Amino acid sequence: MLKLREGVLKMKIYIANDHTGVEMKNAIVKFLESEGHEAVNLGTDSAEAVNYAEYGKKIGLAVANDKGSFGIAICGTGIGISIAANKVKGVIAGLVYEPQNAAITRQHNNANIMATGARQIAVQKAVECVKSFINTPFEGGRHEARVNELLGMEGETK
Repeated sequence: MLKLREGVLKMKIYIANDHTGVEMKNAIVKFLESEGHEAVNLGTDSAEAVNYAEYGKKIGLAVANDKGSFGIAICGTGIGISIAANKVKGVIAGLVYEPQNAAITRQHNNANIMATGARQIAVQKAVECVKSFINTPFEGGRHEARVNELLGMEGETK
């Protein structure tokens, strides 16, 4: 993160979507750029059907390999793309439909990817969720051990 202006940090935020989330993605990118953040589009720009899992993997890898960055993942429900992103080591993707959930997924879970559903919430509510997500810090403390346990589970088979 880079200092943009007094008290405000510029962030790199990856955004990936399937065909259902093009409109939502565009609105979120517009919001992020208006706030001075760098929005990196990893999603489709077409309404032609694509595989959400491909885009979940793409955003997961981008965020995992760029420490300190965040991701926004969008599919019809947000469920499939969040599952795909969570398969990538180092990713904690949380599914949110409300700004309060977005804040909690950062505060308590230290999520680095916010997932949502283009068929589940209005575009403006998604923008509000993103704003809440990127502006809420991880609380640490009692949550630290739980998050470390989640990250420690990666790759376990027994």
